[in-house]
Amino acid sequence: MGRQVKVVTDNRRARHDYFIEETYEAGIALTGTEVKSLRNGRANIKDSYARVENGELILHDMHISPYEQGNRFNHEPRRPRRLLMHRYEIQRLYGKVREKGLTLIPLKVYFNERGLAKVELALVKGKRLYDKREDIAARDAQREIARALRERQKV
Repeated sequence: MGRQVKVVTDNRRARHDYFIEETYEAGIALTGTEVKSLRNGRANIKDSYARVENGELILHDMHISPYEQGNRFNHEPRRPRRLLMHRYEIQRLYGKVREKGLTLIPLKVYFNERGLAKVELALVKGKRLYDKREDIAARDAQREIARALRERQKV
């Protein structure tokens, strides 16, 4: 009778714009109205990123719309949000981001089986334009192969 994982929002452009090196799961420190708004699916992580500041992992530019039934204590939509990870994981990420020129990007925001809000973070490296073109060409080639196989099976 456990709950299902409920994906609130997805960053579809991330896989197109970046090479994904590693992924991590982090909790988010939220206020009450933010949680209610997330449960309604009212979030956007398109331009957001995470940085290590003063030994803490902070998620910037994530937009959570104000809760409609919230009163004057409603939250700020684009405030920086603290991500919850073990200290050694944060230190490891900080080292990788600092050395190799990698970036932390959220791939999706979801509620896990226990009902806790989580962010799937990815350590990414930016793609160049020609890399994107190669990916598109490879995808088109795969599509052509699949189409040819389907046609062959029909005959």
